[in-house]
Amino acid sequence: MTANLNAVCYLQYNWSMLENTVHISCHACTGLSPETVLKSVFGYSSFRPLQKEIIQNVCSGRDTLAIMPTGGGKSLTYQIPALIFDGLTIVVSPLIALMHDQVSSLASNGIEAVFLNSSLEWEEYKSCVARVLSGKVKIVYVSPEGLATQKIQTLLHNENLHIKCFTIDEAHCISEWGHDFRPDYLAIASVRRQFPQAVCLALTATATKHVRDDIVNNLQMKNPDILLASFNRPNIFLEVRPKRDSYVQIVSFLKEHLEDSGIIYCFSRKQVDQLADLLSNDGFSVLPYHAGLDDSTREKNQTAFIRDKVQIMVATVAFGMGIDKPNVRFVIHYDLPKSLEQYYQEIGRAGRDGLPSTALLLQVHFYYTVQTTFIKSAISLQILLMLKSLKNYCKAWLIMHLPDIAADKSFWHILGNFIHQSLLLQKINAAAIYVPPDIFRKQM
Repeated sequence: MTANLNAVCYLQYNWSMLENTVHISCHACTGLSPETVLKSVFGYSSFRPLQKEIIQNVCSGRDTLAIMPTGGGKSLTYQIPALIFDGLTIVVSPLIALMHDQVSSLASNGIEAVFLNSSLEWEEYKSCVARVLSGKVKIVYVSPEGLATQKIQTLLHNENLHIKCFTIDEAHCISEWGHDFRPDYLAIASVRRQFPQAVCLALTATATKHVRDDIVNNLQMKNPDILLASFNRPNIFLEVRPKRDSYVQIVSFLKEHLEDSGIIYCFSRKQVDQLADLLSNDGFSVLPYHAGLDDSTREKNQTAFIRDKVQIMVATVAFGMGIDKPNVRFVIHYDLPKSLEQYYQEIGRAGRDGLPSTALLLQVHFYYTVQTTFIKSAISLQILLMLKSLKNYCKAWLIMHLPDIAADKSFWHILGNFIHQSLLLQKINAAAIYVPPDIFRKQM
């Protein structure tokens, strides 16, 4: 951000030659219009789809659930109201790395924000709390497990603070139907009840009808407006290849993208380690990421990837949520994801800068087997719902782009068999669930 702020905004700032940053006074934006803050603070001339509607809802005090694609500008939907409000906005975020990124990004725009989490030393923590109590900070990031702790509760109930908004990022984590369910999210509602005057904004990049209902119910949202943006990412080329000699296929693909940054998703930690070792031995710039690595190694590998010190990250589902790296040119699924939600969430990490990118899925020709502890009936229902979502997505796309094919009933018969062969077998304590193709077509 530069010093030539739009004069009509009356934004107060001071220039620090040492830090080369602009610091906006905490109350400089209070009461201004969203358009004014958007242009003068963040430097954008217009809103992206749904941003304005969400911001207007929040500023008017209406609870809102917003489902926007990765890269759709979710952060601004709470940051702009936070600057306009005469009070504090609490942002619940599941990842320490995401909090760091958001606070750094806000600082680059001259906005003071803090995160309160386990990465802070005690003296740093006390310093952040002092800044909040002084009124210099408008946005505080906390983890879901940290929100209910006594020290955070004491801070939130300080008589000098006025909580205006609770923003729940990655809100799908509150749903048992979601692919990233986290029990700590369920405690958020009890904290919300302590601040009935505060508006609630829930944000996520993907949520089925079941997940949306869970978010609204579990957060106890009051007459919420549910806003759903388009999920079409026209810059991402979706490709499915039969999985034959998979390592050779991966190497061949990577040789076509030697200068590109990308993510390869595997199902298990063992697969991640094996594939990362093979690629590294063959001269590729690659690092692994999964929950079995210690915290410092994960953080080091993630930082190296974000800062382009390494080109390729081989990872499990543990990697990627909230990672703001705009130049990811490809996402490869070495194994089938567990749900359509997970697939969409993961391919959405490609092409956030709007440039052409590729999502490659290696599809197996035999029944896919994974270990799970869920009961058979629940898994069967989830499979059918997932397949229904997948088929509906295909149908909507074909009707829009290839109506002649969409009208051909034989095509849907072939698609049913294809999806059935790709996804339908789940292994539960050595017992297989089998859903015949004719039942699939009947359910659809």
